[in-house]
Amino acid sequence: AYASLLRSRRQPLHARIATTLEEQFPEIVTAQPELLAHHYTEAGRLEKAIPAWLTAGQQALARSALEEAVVQLRKGLALLSGVPDDTWRRQRELELQVALGRALMATKGHASPAMGQAYARARQLCEQLHRPPQLVPVLFGQCMYHFMRAELEQARQHAAEMRRLGEAQDDVRLRLMGRRLSGQPELCLGEFAAARTHLEQGLALFDPEHRPFYAVLALQDARVALLSFLSLTLVCLGHLDQARARIDEALAEARQLGQAYTLVFALFFALFHACLGGSGVHSAHAVLRRAEELAALTTEHDFPLFGSAAPVFRGWCLVTLGQEAEGIALLRHGLAAYRATGAVLWVPCYLMLLADAYTKARQPEEGLKQLAEAAGVIETTRERWVEAELHRVRGELLKAAGDRATAEESFGAALAVARRQSAKLWELRAAMSLARLWREQGKPGEARDLLAPIYGWFSEGFDTSDLREAKALLQELALALLPDGRGRSGTPLIPGE
Repeated sequence: AYASLLRSRRQPLHARIATTLEEQFPEIVTAQPELLAHHYTEAGRLEKAIPAWLTAGQQALARSALEEAVVQLRKGLALLSGVPDDTWRRQRELELQVALGRALMATKGHASPAMGQAYARARQLCEQLHRPPQLVPVLFGQCMYHFMRAELEQARQHAAEMRRLGEAQDDVRLRLMGRRLSGQPELCLGEFAAARTHLEQGLALFDPEHRPFYAVLALQDARVALLSFLSLTLVCLGHLDQARARIDEALAEARQLGQAYTLVFALFFALFHACLGGSGVHSAHAVLRRAEELAALTTEHDFPLFGSAAPVFRGWCLVTLGQEAEGIALLRHGLAAYRATGAVLWVPCYLMLLADAYTKARQPEEGLKQLAEAAGVIETTRERWVEAELHRVRGELLKAAGDRATAEESFGAALAVARRQSAKLWELRAAMSLARLWREQGKPGEARDLLAPIYGWFSEGFDTSDLREAKALLQELALALLPDGRGRSGTPLIPGE
């Protein structure tokens, strides 16, 4: 019967239904705004339908029905061409684009072209509307888009704009977000001291009462994000116990908050932390269980960006447990899936983990191919936070291939980069690799003089594998330098002992 009605008859009926819903059934309108949006759309009442689709999309976002939100918001955007191009239309489009960009962060990933287009259009509208309040979420979205695509200078520029906005408006919430957004690219650029300053200042500004404001901007909790990025920064700087405390705190808070995306975010950084050697007390089996939890959550909630990371971490665990072939296959699968989201950030680290896996599998030529690709990405993006480690792993592969002279050059390059960045953990690892090479060349004194000072710098993290290995190596060098048990410099062979 409905199908037999002419459009001119249908439209008044839909208008009457929509009006009746608003006037007599407000509880239905509140619970199902998409129903009201549908009837106003069919009635041709676009000035009513467009805000209703926005409300429906925002409500779907709030309950994490992300695919549903994308559909509803796009329906609202599709109707805009039917209304005059005036301030009202631009304001509605801005609100729809901001909400759509946020939904696409989760469903397509922070680096997806669709998300970038949504925020780019939103930024144009902000300028046309003379920088309305929506500029804040737009800045956040643009910053995250460029960050995940490893366009780090652009991300840093957006972060600086957020900081200036916070200062101009004297808004502590915007100042915190500016600090967070500044610390992220600085970490990845290898500017660890600056990143630490920004992230710790952001944490100091945090007030739990501001969580609803941050929830409108980001899918992950603001404090959990700050703690997670800070933990990774502290790992690189060599403050291993502090780093572990921060990531443990982030995970505990994420579980307490009960937000799926926040927990996935914290798990991702906890796994990064473990794979890079900052955990110490966690066995490969424990890390594997955490990687499986990440895989289950990302599958359940359809988070492709973090979902692609799960096989990378599972693969690393399997390689560590001696299952090299299966682990390498997972690493390669995860890396391909990650790149398919448009993301470039973290790719050098993923390639380094893959190269390290090839080292364990005694396939140095394959490992060197991965590192050559990683070096190319670094030169393009300047994502230098693992550059020292890349040089060191290359040295290990060259050493395994029998090219000890070039391996020594790579270890030296790793030391130079680490020292320039004040990356004490990377410096310790590079020093151990070079010290082992020198010991094998019959130079235990030089090896000891290289390793002892950097080992002596550490005042925490002594249960981590890196510090345990460094201590054991220094003891081996001490035996090699008997009978007097002292180095050429006259200082104790193992600092503090």
